[in-house]
Amino acid sequence: MVRDTEGKRKKAIKKNAIKTYKAIEKGSVDAYRLSEKTAVSGYMAIQNGVVGTYQKIEDKFIDTFLKQEGETIEEARQRINQSLRKEEEK
Repeated sequence: MVRDTEGKRKKAIKKNAIKTYKAIEKGSVDAYRLSEKTAVSGYMAIQNGVVGTYQKIEDKFIDTFLKQEGETIEEARQRINQSLRKEEEK
């Protein structure tokens, strides 16, 4: 009778330990995913801000110094890139 009670107690402890371990594991994974999402979101915001600002500076430079009469910024960019490719091929 004592062994039966002791065996049940050990099984209950084991079952609770497994539940606790799984809860800790889930919490750890969820916390990692949240921190990963936060880090990636922060990185993307910084990257988009830097790239967007650089693009504005580049557009203004092309508009001010490189664009020809009646040409759009995109057309000027394409013309410049074609000219650079031709130079590289030589």
